[in-house]
Amino acid sequence: MAGTLTVWKFPTPSGAETALTTLNDLQKQELITVHDAATVSWPENAKKPKTKQANNLTAAGALGGTFWGMLFGLIFLVPLLGAAVGAAMGALTGSLGDVGIDDEFITSVRDKVTQGTSALFVLTSDATLDRVHEAFAGQSPELISTNLSHEQEAMLHDVFAD
Repeated sequence: MAGTLTVWKFPTPSGAETALTTLNDLQKQELITVHDAATVSWPENAKKPKTKQANNLTAAGALGGTFWGMLFGLIFLVPLLGAAVGAAMGALTGSLGDVGIDDEFITSVRDKVTQGTSALFVLTSDATLDRVHEAFAGQSPELISTNLSHEQEAMLHDVFAD
């Protein structure tokens, strides 16, 4: 399964959940294939964000709860972990670098997903970009990261530019 992993930031704690609902609707219309997704919501004044793996988007998650848990642990919880767990996470980070999940990715997401915001992590394919863009009107997504080529990423930015 070839897919595109993207991370979208939203300016509200509920934005990612709204976007996930939009993606579910688009998938029902066969305008995009969602292989797996997870959300991060960080309410104002909360010490840490809430994470949630999407359910019912696919028959079986392509990446699974272990992947999302480890990824979110790397991004949001590393400073709280002991040295042994930190070393294991470091080894995992090295192996994820091959798919674009490296220190730069982790730092970028950590810096941008802050209190009062949310993020959608989604693995997709087969998107009809113009129709997907229409469905997201008014949701103000900001692309944080993608494993697309630079040319494909520029096209995606153009499609979702306000």
